[in-house]
Amino acid sequence: MIEMTYKLARRVTIFVVGATVVTIGIVMLVTPGPAFIVIPAGLAILSVEFAWARHWLQKLRQSISLRNRDKRGVGAERHRQRVEVR
Repeated sequence: MIEMTYKLARRVTIFVVGATVVTIGIVMLVTPGPAFIVIPAGLAILSVEFAWARHWLQKLRQSISLRNRDKRGVGAERHRQRVEVR
């Protein structure tokens, strides 16, 4: 019974801390602050205990990775065009 109480307390603590960090990140979307760093940090905290948070964090990482890949291609093409003009 004590072990069950510890597990429940740990789960509740992780949820409260993670949800608070995510909420602060969401507020930072409309106020000054590093929302795009804080929200994934909150999801990472939540993913320690919750599978749905791991899933969201994985989707977020994939979308960032795809966006960066696309930007690298555009940047490389712009660079090639500048070099060819000279």
